Amino acid sequence: MTTSLSAHVSNSNTQPRRVGRSVAAIVAGFLVVVLLSLGTDQVLHMLTVYPPWGQPMWEASDNLLALGYRSVFTVLGGYVTARLAPSNPMRHVLMLAAIGLVVGVVAAIGTIPMKLGPAWYPIALAVTGPAFTWLGGKLH
Repeated sequence: MTTSLSAHVSNSNTQPRRVGRSVAAIVAGFLVVVLLSLGTDQVLHMLTVYPPWGQPMWEASDNLLALGYRSVFTVLGGYVTARLAPSNPMRHVLMLAAIGLVVGVVAAIGTIPMKLGPAWYPIALAVTGPAFTWLGGKLH
């Protein structure tokens, strides 16, 4: 009886800590993708590889470049999430992939009517994001 009671007390004490670590793993993976993507965007705008912020970017080569490095950063985000997950790394990676898919679809729906560039680009981000996130988790 004492053993099962102590196991129960131990589980209830570690549960909030484990949930916090799970949330932190997913947030860390998400931030890796967002911060590296936006940082690289900023550098490329400053180097005039991309047009100034606020102007549409219609060049296919510019959009393919952005899709390329964002894909790499998405793999890295999946890897970071899996690495930091307290248990079941792929479950955490799949949660990150689901969040990324929702954010990607909402972003595509919001930006396509704004004519900031070709419609295929935000669609490609939303469609490829979950696969690249999963790949990052598998690489872990």
